[in-house]
Amino acid sequence: MSAATKNLALKNSILVLVVVILTVLPLVIQSGAEFGGADGQAKQVITETNPNYQPWFQSVWEPPSGEIESLLFALQAALGSGFVGYYLGYVRGRKKQQEQDD
Repeated sequence: MSAATKNLALKNSILVLVVVILTVLPLVIQSGAEFGGADGQAKQVITETNPNYQPWFQSVWEPPSGEIESLLFALQAALGSGFVGYYLGYVRGRKKQQEQDD
């Protein structure tokens, strides 16, 4: 293995370690804390500000459970990430091909 490859592998390992630490550290520091979404916080603030507020829109479909809702959210995130990754790879490949053609 060349020195450049070892250097790149070391950098990638350090970045993965930093991501793992940044992901796990808040869960360890705030063990037992409840991590809620922005929707719940917004509803609470609106209710405190104007107790007579009536929503002007209702959901077309309510998922039958929280697990289904989480699954749909994860699926949406995966599809979006896949699309962005594909597009960036396509643009990079096209640029490389143009450089080789020139």
